[in-house]
Amino acid sequence: MVAEAWDSLRRTLVHFRGQPVGTIAALDNSDEKLNYDQVFVRDFVPSALAFLMNREPEIVKNFLLKTLRLQSWEKKIDRFQLGEGVMPASFKVLHDPVRNTETLIADFGESAIGRVAPIDSGFWWIILLRAYTKSTGDTSLSELPECQKGMRLILSLCLSEGFDTFPTLLCADGCSMIDRRMGVYGYPIEIQALFFMALRCALLLLKHDAEGKEFVERIVNRLHALSYHMRNYFWLDLKQLNDIYRYKTEEYSHTAVNKFNVMPDSLPEWVFDFMPVSGGYFLGNVGPSNMDFRWFCLGNCIAILSSLATPEQATKIMELIESRWHELVGEMPLKVCYPAIEGHEWRIVTGCDPKNTRWSYHNGGSWPVLLWLLTAACIKTGRPQLARRAIEVAEQRLSKDGWPEYYDGKLGRFIGKQARKYQTWSIAGYLVAKMMLEDPSHLGMISLEEDKQLKPVLKRSASF
Repeated sequence: MVAEAWDSLRRTLVHFRGQPVGTIAALDNSDEKLNYDQVFVRDFVPSALAFLMNREPEIVKNFLLKTLRLQSWEKKIDRFQLGEGVMPASFKVLHDPVRNTETLIADFGESAIGRVAPIDSGFWWIILLRAYTKSTGDTSLSELPECQKGMRLILSLCLSEGFDTFPTLLCADGCSMIDRRMGVYGYPIEIQALFFMALRCALLLLKHDAEGKEFVERIVNRLHALSYHMRNYFWLDLKQLNDIYRYKTEEYSHTAVNKFNVMPDSLPEWVFDFMPVSGGYFLGNVGPSNMDFRWFCLGNCIAILSSLATPEQATKIMELIESRWHELVGEMPLKVCYPAIEGHEWRIVTGCDPKNTRWSYHNGGSWPVLLWLLTAACIKTGRPQLARRAIEVAEQRLSKDGWPEYYDGKLGRFIGKQARKYQTWSIAGYLVAKMMLEDPSHLGMISLEEDKQLKPVLKRSASF
């Protein structure tokens, strides 16, 4: 199965002027390709990690440099110009057989379903640059003036001052892996965790020259505020759930306990049964009078890998996954979010999206690509046997089913109704999970140890 996966992964390689620069999203032979024949920044990450772990770093280096060049392009949607630091969601290579030339075409969100720029692309680019540097020991790439400038441009976008009263990033729906309307606008956990990880990676990669020093100081300040905010206000365990259940509302003072004026009646019924005695997780979203209690896989796994989660919180996240194995892993790892929204709520939140019906696609669908993130989180928290168990579940069907993009149903029993076959990141995610289990030292390229200076604050103080 591993040999077949490698063969399939190599067939997805995209070349530009004789050099491999990425992997297409899927090898599906269906007529309606949409944008699955493009190289996506987020989709390439597991492919890049697989090649790095296999000691083939050249493609990763080429990808990082090519996307960096695309960042400098003028980016316009209608008559509006996007920020200079925005990274593309994807790109494709156009071959002109008459002139015998090749050109790159990038999509910065102007062709995407919801016309939303990808906030996660820039964060994944910084995380991947650090993974390349850590894996190869080659610092010359990250030290290039253009790489240093690229990082600073990305950081300028997300560290700029505005009207925010929180250190988290305000986002539109559809700006990350969940790239359709799914009620994740505001302060989604996936973006906040990636933001935190990208800031920590940038701190390791930025030169301490005149330009770099200014950013280092801003990053350190933001990390302190962000870690405090996330660990206190996004964290949910049994005790915190009980506290919210007993919240008073309409508090007006610096000593307010219910700082976001969340209504206890808005607590969904399912969360009381879902929360185990010893587990916990980071909420999907927290904002004014809003808490999204859904469990999102990517955000919680990245929180563990980046050490946004304290060791105690990381342990509790894994305890929740283990105690809710049937719901989150079922017959195919792993739920992108839990639970699904349905009925009237589905109509309001998704706008009646036929692709995101209950237990399908982003709405409680099961995504094999998430296997690599689960495996990394398991190894980091000392639970490799849990990852092995999840991989064995996936191995029963993944190859036989043709490496689908996602599975549908409460248990992930059915191949997704619109899932592409031979989805590249399903293949690469499996390979990365296998290689990490065989050699746990690979974890180092995608994991950051706890920063002792970011002192964990697990008690809510009276002041904000």
